[in-house]
Amino acid sequence: MPLKIPEKLPAYSILSAERIFVMDEDRAFHQDIRPLKLALLNLMPTKIVTETQLMRKLSNTPLQIEIDLIRIGSHTPKNTSMDHMAAFYKTFEEVADCRYDGMIITGAPVENLDFTDVRYWDELCAIMEWTRTHVYSTFHICWGAQAGLYYHHNIPKLPLDKKLFGVFLHTVQEPNEPLFRGFDDRFYVPHSRYTTVAVEDILSCPTLRLMAISDEAGVFACMSTDRRQVFITGHPEYDTDTLDREYRRDLDKGLDIDIPKNYYPNNDPTLPPLSTWRSHGELLYTNWLNYYVYQETPYDLNQL
Repeated sequence: MPLKIPEKLPAYSILSAERIFVMDEDRAFHQDIRPLKLALLNLMPTKIVTETQLMRKLSNTPLQIEIDLIRIGSHTPKNTSMDHMAAFYKTFEEVADCRYDGMIITGAPVENLDFTDVRYWDELCAIMEWTRTHVYSTFHICWGAQAGLYYHHNIPKLPLDKKLFGVFLHTVQEPNEPLFRGFDDRFYVPHSRYTTVAVEDILSCPTLRLMAISDEAGVFACMSTDRRQVFITGHPEYDTDTLDREYRRDLDKGLDIDIPKNYYPNNDPTLPPLSTWRSHGELLYTNWLNYYVYQETPYDLNQL
């Protein structure tokens, strides 16, 4: 089944060219089925890239999905045109009375700041509080996961000595949990961050369950005990070349950045990278949509 997104959204033509099933509103109107309603709070500076990556991952299911793109009203993006934002994004105030089957909260390049020093922290807190009553399942990514863990469960983020950058091996801790159904016992995921959360803090929190960890990257996945909040510290949605673009961007800025680990063949950045995480990334989002959104959300969203 398709994603229902505006035909003029850049992701529409990109995904269509990849033979991913997307449909516009007119075609979706004639489908006699209620689509899943998802909200995407996109905090990343490269919004078109991020929205396309996530929609690609959300598209590989037999479900029709309708997505509202949400932006922070108190923040003006610097890397995405206001024409794009005005055409495709809504502010939180515009959707505050809506209810959603699921929501994704992305990362943001503000992890070296204290949470309360982030300009839009108060608005983000209001949104995270709103998800308790208006969203059935919320999927938090990278800094969005750290923000959610801090707000909902009082888990602090901790600074790293250097940027965690590369593709790392992970181990499933609860293989019978549907989020990891079909996963291999060990799997790779990209990470790109300067902060982390402690395994001990997750294990000692009575409202959280640790789902997957890495010897090098630490906590990768945990969820609330009611299974309605999922926290993912890495980037399973990344394209093959995303880390490469980040690496060359940082080099151009003159930053002291290491070559991303386990990424380039023979650790040689002159060689094109290979994806070792794509299938597990697809499966993670598919499992979330199926087992935590579609099969759990009431048909009438007003019953949330």
